[in-house]
Amino acid sequence: MQVLFIHQNFPGQYRHLAAAMAARGDQVHAIAGPGARGLPSIPLHRYDPMPAKGVPDCHPWVADLQTKSLRAEAVARLIDQLVQSKQLRPDLVVGHPGWGELLGIKDVLPGVPVLHQVEFVYQLQGGDVGFDPELGTPGWPEQTRLRLRRAPQLLAFHDLDWGLSPTRWQASTVPEPFRERVSVIHEGIDTDAIAPRPGSQIHLKRAGVTFRPGDEVVSFVSRQLEPYRGFHRFMRALPALQARRPRAHVVIVGGDGVSYGTPPPGGGSWRAALLKELEGQLDLSRIHFVGQVPHAVLHDLFRVCACHVYLTVPFVLSWSLMEAMACGAVVIGSATPPLEEVIEAGRTGLLVDYFDSEAMVNTIAAVLDDPEAHRPLGLAARAAMVEHYDLRQRCLPAQLALVDALAAGQTPPPS
Repeated sequence: MQVLFIHQNFPGQYRHLAAAMAARGDQVHAIAGPGARGLPSIPLHRYDPMPAKGVPDCHPWVADLQTKSLRAEAVARLIDQLVQSKQLRPDLVVGHPGWGELLGIKDVLPGVPVLHQVEFVYQLQGGDVGFDPELGTPGWPEQTRLRLRRAPQLLAFHDLDWGLSPTRWQASTVPEPFRERVSVIHEGIDTDAIAPRPGSQIHLKRAGVTFRPGDEVVSFVSRQLEPYRGFHRFMRALPALQARRPRAHVVIVGGDGVSYGTPPPGGGSWRAALLKELEGQLDLSRIHFVGQVPHAVLHDLFRVCACHVYLTVPFVLSWSLMEAMACGAVVIGSATPPLEEVIEAGRTGLLVDYFDSEAMVNTIAAVLDDPEAHRPLGLAARAAMVEHYDLRQRCLPAQLALVDALAAGQTPPPS
């Protein structure tokens, strides 16, 4: 079988699936944007979304649609060239419609089944937008702009042969008429490699400290330190936590950019804004901002920490949360829908109200006060990841069965 993966940041969610298909002998090709890393041994065809004459002016409400249309045209032209030169004749296309790259796929590759990665459909109500009043309540202009941002997503559903979503809650954002064509299969967690490991430790060179299991370490991880992942609420809880636990250290992993949402008023990073807001209230010698770290270091942090805090508005669930659980960390999460699906409160982790800072402080302090009593939560979290989200035993076989069925023109098996 020849399969074409389309993802501006390939491999993205397809790192394991694409590699597994290549390893079993399928002809795997990928199309991606200029900055994609790619995978060894998989031919990567890059497209340039910038038109030769520059990006034309447009109404600000449709700027997002224009960006997606530019990507769609660039991808379609590249596919047409590859087909005409006989470098490409796919039996299946697997792609992420979120950036517009698949908008023309049914016209340039008619009759080829397409599997869409259904990560999240923008919600006019009940989702991320407007969840945290501190981040603003959208007025009608913002709502209309959001409505128009949904247009490419909704259009994509009319072209998909099948959809793939990592969690039930993320699949629930799909409009009702299309849900019967969406399988729920997570990308998978390599629970063999991402696992508890005796003797793990974390050394912070700048602070000159080393942490080992048993130390009072609280971890917080987000690709970017921003309000979508509750960074502002976590930071504001630290003065009270430090007062309660004078020996506790907090290790914060993440960059200073913005992946979701907007920068703070006045610009700059949310980290700088929160440190300025809390100036004089924090013992910064016990708060360690380490930026973005290699995966192996991140896993050691999960193995060492007494508890891991993960907060999020109703949005896409981070891999880091599930990797922390696979490492046996005691997770304290926000009681928001993405976490309520994965964590059974009181058995595989602890959930607190996203808006209740006092409850967060009390819960973290309780874990630090008696880590042995809470250790079963980490063990149960690890067991849940192995049982339901293991890469090789559950998720990857299900993904392969799905793509094989689609390529053969069959209705995919139940997820």
